[in-house]
Amino acid sequence: MPTQSRNSFAKPVTTLLISLFALFLAPSAFAQASAEKIDLTHHFVGYFAVTMFIVAYALVIAEDYLHLRKSKPVLVAAGLIWFALGWIYTQHDMSELAKEVFEHNLLEYAELLLFLLVAMTYINAMEERRVFDGIRVWMISKGLSLRSLFWLTGVLAFAISSFANNLTTAMLMCAIVLKVAKGNKTFINLACINIVVASNAGGAFSPFGDITTLMVWQAGFVHFEEFFTLFIPACVNFLVPAVIMSLFISNEPSKVILEEFEMKRGAKRIVFLFILTIVTSVIAHSWFGMPPVLGMMTGLGYLKFFGYYLRRSLPRSLAKKRSEAQKRKDEKALRRLGQVVPFDVFDKVAQAEWDTLLFFFGVVMSVGGLGFIGYLTLISEAMYTNWDPTYANIAAGVLSAIVDNIPVMFAVIAMDPAMGLDQWLLVTMTAGVGGSLLSVGSAAGVALMGQSKGNYSFFGHLKWSWAIALGYIASILVHLAINH
Repeated sequence: MPTQSRNSFAKPVTTLLISLFALFLAPSAFAQASAEKIDLTHHFVGYFAVTMFIVAYALVIAEDYLHLRKSKPVLVAAGLIWFALGWIYTQHDMSELAKEVFEHNLLEYAELLLFLLVAMTYINAMEERRVFDGIRVWMISKGLSLRSLFWLTGVLAFAISSFANNLTTAMLMCAIVLKVAKGNKTFINLACINIVVASNAGGAFSPFGDITTLMVWQAGFVHFEEFFTLFIPACVNFLVPAVIMSLFISNEPSKVILEEFEMKRGAKRIVFLFILTIVTSVIAHSWFGMPPVLGMMTGLGYLKFFGYYLRRSLPRSLAKKRSEAQKRKDEKALRRLGQVVPFDVFDKVAQAEWDTLLFFFGVVMSVGGLGFIGYLTLISEAMYTNWDPTYANIAAGVLSAIVDNIPVMFAVIAMDPAMGLDQWLLVTMTAGVGGSLLSVGSAAGVALMGQSKGNYSFFGHLKWSWAIALGYIASILVHLAINH
């Protein structure tokens, strides 16, 4: 799911470069103004808005150094941009137009916010019920060879990230690798690279796999079932570098680690309810023409009813299990039962990644403001008129290795260039998998650098960027061959 903000020392000037790129390549666009809105691209309000966005994004980039949550600067930037727009439009007696555009952007954000909030709530519920721990314990108990472990963690990362947050997926697989291959730095680095690539590729062919795919689906550019035509290109994106890296991994067996494990009550039923929620969301959009968020909020109702059932039936369930443990004289089980707390849906809602969700608000509203000013028209003119759309969409993917893919994709959607389905699928894929080119290009890569404590690093990833680039190129060629 929604994908998280990324940090890189290479990012501070990127937004400025985009603006300058538009300025020099499409000067004629400055003279074009909508009959309904004011062209502010040459006005001090426009320059002020771009400056605020650049400053805010520079602070986002420096998050790890400043220990400043990424949502704070973009929230302030969004507020200042729209205050400035409100002021200038009031001066021209056009405040209603500014308000209408602001509310349009706010509605787009609200639909995405509620959709992501429900998805995050389900993922948190499954995590609390120990669904993901069950996968981890099963894998470390098998004594697989290092090469088999490399492939299994990659394939699972690819599969799970198609419906779950790629950050959560990557961290789960990395925890397995760190536990089983402790001390083997070379293997851990290769396995983490593979996990990052697989997580990003897995999210590219599903509307639920990444925030960017979700945005494209909700905007109506690609229908739900059409995303799955990206499955083969996404597989190629993952498999090409994986095959190359696997040749450098030994076939020695890994450690067998046995752990006592039991999923919490209701875990499998919550997985079923999540699948049912996805089906409900697809039906709402495909059969009834309603926004997908309608199905997701209905699915939250499913979880709330099930949470009510778990709370009401907990005393009876505990009494039964306590009786069985006493008969077996199982002291560990009795202690564990004494620590059980009731399932609380609102606790899972509170655990959602609110910093990411609020960061998303700042990005959507800031980019929406820049689009209202007229800058996105300039960039669209520069990229999608002066260039072939294929090259523009490939460049957007490379850019997402440096800049967060959320503003990149939202900017493309806001530009609404005249493209066919094949090109919308292409930019959806490249924006999703382009972040794999650098370790700092995706939330998964940034998180694994911290989690692995030096075993996986920026330069360790960079050594294999050539192999990842081959997968990136191959996936584009396959997509153009089968979906053009």
